Amino acid sequence: MSEATTTEAASLARLQQMFEENVVPKLASEKGLTNPLSQPRIVKAVVNVGVGRLLENQKLKQDHAEVITDTLTVISGQKPIMIKAKKSVSNFKVREGAPSAFMVTMRRYRMWSFLDRLMNLAMPRIKDFRGVSPKSFDSSGSYSFGLTEQAVFPEVDMTKSSFIHGMHINIVFARSNPELSHYVLSELGFPFVKPESSKK
Repeated sequence: MSEATTTEAASLARLQQMFEENVVPKLASEKGLTNPLSQPRIVKAVVNVGVGRLLENQKLKQDHAEVITDTLTVISGQKPIMIKAKKSVSNFKVREGAPSAFMVTMRRYRMWSFLDRLMNLAMPRIKDFRGVSPKSFDSSGSYSFGLTEQAVFPEVDMTKSSFIHGMHINIVFARSNPELSHYVLSELGFPFVKPESSKK
């Protein structure tokens, strides 16, 4: 096993072990979810970078595509795919078939490794960071939020990036709702805005 794989596996074990040993018992004792099949689970993490604003004559510059691809590859451990527009939208000057985003979907060990680094390495590096909104859950309990620049991930070498780009992150749950997902993420250490901070 390579050093990178060993590090990744250790990261996985730490966060997933925390979920299995700490969060799952609390879901049973505090939420009454004693049946494992009724408990919420994080099934995947999806990261995408929209490129609509970067298009010139419906084409994406090669260096823009390379920067985004490199960013998503280094933070996720796998190659992203390019998403093309399914239909034309005149208001946004987007034509059908033009590039619209790059996306990567992580599951299992890569998902846990990414979430661990996101919470404990990347987010604390955000300038003047006070936490993320606890209101960005959808009806099924999945959580979405955005980052304004890729530099918050320490593994991204900004000397090789010709421009700064943000990204949208979606943490997808199964068998959940907003309350349960908020509980799970909070127990894992996800940095939600504290109630006293949200009132300011």
